[in-house]
Amino acid sequence: MSEPPVALVTGASGGIGGACARVLATDGYAVAVHYHSNEAGAQATVDAITAAGGEAWLTPFDAADPQAVDKAIRAIIKERKRLDALVVAAGVVFNQMLALTGVDDLDKLWAINLRGAYLAAKAASKQMIRQRSGRIVLLGSIVGERGNAGQSAYAMTKAGLVGLGKSLARELAPRNITVNIVAPGYVETAMTKDLTSAQQSAILQQVPLGRAGTPEQIAALVAFVCSDAADYITGAVLPVDGGLGT
Repeated sequence: MSEPPVALVTGASGGIGGACARVLATDGYAVAVHYHSNEAGAQATVDAITAAGGEAWLTPFDAADPQAVDKAIRAIIKERKRLDALVVAAGVVFNQMLALTGVDDLDKLWAINLRGAYLAAKAASKQMIRQRSGRIVLLGSIVGERGNAGQSAYAMTKAGLVGLGKSLARELAPRNITVNIVAPGYVETAMTKDLTSAQQSAILQQVPLGRAGTPEQIAALVAFVCSDAADYITGAVLPVDGGLGT
């Protein structure tokens, strides 16, 4: 029996990252489940995968630390001899008017959302180039393209992912590696649960479909672009937003 393809999902202790890890495991991937501080959430993801008959293991590291990222990805490759998919779902959100946003807050957003994606893609792509195949998926946001009041700093980091993904898609296409950006809209996660009912209602009024998305809906698209059926899709920004970006 041939060995299963291998995926690394960063931020897999959270709603969207965890859902991505679970659906990739269902599709036959052996999944490295990354977390930084939320070990319990990551363990829950691993437990759900193994309970369903899949294969997954914990892979803790600081996504913004170059040495930690390199060490973790090299360990996966040493053990598994390959890396077929990287899904960058690790990220933080910060809601504040720009005039009130501190440099420390900006640095945290940049370090995790953008620097972390850059580091993971850089380390993973080295192996994918050697094996002449791979899938890289960056979890962006619809606000990276349309903007949103009170999220200027956050939107800036997500817009940066678009530039990273599109450029990397051109660099890696000759090696049969695709790079795409999946851009969720308003999705029910732990991050959005902190919003007041009035805030949630105001957002939903802007969504043509009139409802929030789910992590599983985002994960379904991520799984598709990681599949063989999507091997002619690269450099794309793919919204899952209920029409919010239209």
